[in-house]
Amino acid sequence: MDLRWYQAEAKAAIYDYLSTNAEGNPCAVLPTGSGKTPLLASICEDVAGKWGGRVLVLAHVRELLEQASDKLRRFLPEDSIGIYCAGLNEKTTDAPVICASIQSAYRKSGSLGAFSIIIVDEAHLIPAHHGGMYRDFLAEALLANPKMRVVGLTATPYRLDCGSICDDGDEKILSKIVYDAPIRELISQGFLANIKAVEGTAKPYLEGIHTRGGEYIESEMAERMSAIVDSACTEIVDLTAERKRVLVFSSSIDHGREVQEALAEKSCQEVGFVSGNTPKSERAELLGRFKDPDGGLKYLVNVNVLTTGFDAPNIDAIALLRATLSPGLYYQMCGRGLRVCDGKDDCIVLDYGKNAIRHGPIDAMSVRNKSAATAGGMAPGRTCEACQCVSPISAECCVFCGHPFPLPEYDPHDEHATAGAMLSDEIQEREIEVTGVSYFIHSKKDDETAPKTMRVEYLHGSIADRPYREWVCFSHDGYARNKAEAWWRKRSRIEVPDTTEDAVRLAKAGALAETLGIVWRKKAGAKFGEIVRYTIHEELPTDETVAEYFEAQRKASGFDGESAAMEWDDEIPF
Repeated sequence: MDLRWYQAEAKAAIYDYLSTNAEGNPCAVLPTGSGKTPLLASICEDVAGKWGGRVLVLAHVRELLEQASDKLRRFLPEDSIGIYCAGLNEKTTDAPVICASIQSAYRKSGSLGAFSIIIVDEAHLIPAHHGGMYRDFLAEALLANPKMRVVGLTATPYRLDCGSICDDGDEKILSKIVYDAPIRELISQGFLANIKAVEGTAKPYLEGIHTRGGEYIESEMAERMSAIVDSACTEIVDLTAERKRVLVFSSSIDHGREVQEALAEKSCQEVGFVSGNTPKSERAELLGRFKDPDGGLKYLVNVNVLTTGFDAPNIDAIALLRATLSPGLYYQMCGRGLRVCDGKDDCIVLDYGKNAIRHGPIDAMSVRNKSAATAGGMAPGRTCEACQCVSPISAECCVFCGHPFPLPEYDPHDEHATAGAMLSDEIQEREIEVTGVSYFIHSKKDDETAPKTMRVEYLHGSIADRPYREWVCFSHDGYARNKAEAWWRKRSRIEVPDTTEDAVRLAKAGALAETLGIVWRKKAGAKFGEIVRYTIHEELPTDETVAEYFEAQRKASGFDGESAAMEWDDEIPF
């Protein structure tokens, strides 16, 4: 199965963790719309098709099960795929790969048999502590096979009501986030749609709203939001005049009905409404028309239902007529606009609940625990007076329209974290012309037993300019070694060296193609930058290249090619 580069990296990271850790369960984070299903299907193809194991795919909505089973049937025999879901009228129990809804499989683990791996889609739904369908089911499944491993897939590595999904103390199911796909890079490469937040000019008064269980009390929030329905709906209709599909999140059922009526009046169009009380047939009809480009339903208001598992790629505008203290819920709502679609350039998020300022960019959110969330603290952001988009507080100008911000009154003792825009656009990226490359051997600081790494220094400008660096791990195992091999093969036709020492010796002998340029990137708040792209001479060295080098050195100075002085130091950022 052909995977996109980030899907392949996620798969390699999962396998590396499973192979190097006798216990523990990995989790991979892929943004909404980036394609978790192909990754899931590829793992199933390996485990069931190549290694003779059994896989259970757990999800909470039947749409996810249908997507997974359809994709799997393209790569595995029809009779090897089964579905266990009452809503789909199927309850297969003996297939090598079973896609099951947790609601149907709960308390039925004994009838499904033993599994090698259980993949949990939308893994953030696993509760933090004991109890709940997922935890009870997984505990029973371990009795059938004590060596069973769990793989979590999610777009949000934190729960809707608290902190990280890998931070449950002794009760944790998922042990480590082994891969986190970069949203910004996926947007730049066209795998995801661009998305930006626009703070609504109609601003509800949110101070003093009480909380329960780490979230605003619904009735109090709905009352505050009702005060701005008229002005907000006028603005929504105006700002989405050229948009194709507008998804609105309201604060309660009564508030949603009020929004539906106001939008219909101001737009002179039909406006749909769905909640947990909407009959299934009516809900299916409304969602079908909303997804269909010719369905005629531009506006759809919902209350707490169209988050995880709902995919409508043509959504190009989202209105948040609610506030939330949950970073997970905030991401899930905004994530509905990340999918790409023909004719869709981007997606705007009209934020009437100060959510973008509260939580920060969706690719760099500040995750707080319940006690911090209930405190109601707001991370600072700034709204552009020209376009109303929300930018990080440290931006000197609007990251969307370029309008300059006035210089802030800076308090050096202020320790509040910064956050702001829908995406963390505070990324320094430089194209560097490389004038030379140097190679060194490193040992890990304070640990001489650790595998050695090769430090690569890219020179530029004058000799006084500090070089750009990266570390390549030839002497490591697993994922790090795989990355090193791929790095070498892009630059040479010579066999990949087994050790860092050999890599440095060969590199100094001309075994690597000339690097002409690099692109260096540093994200806001990151301690270190990274090299993300290279311009490499198209002519790759061969064994003859190195042989000629050593022969020339031998003739010139008697150097035999085996006793090159290695340069060592202990400076390395990990």
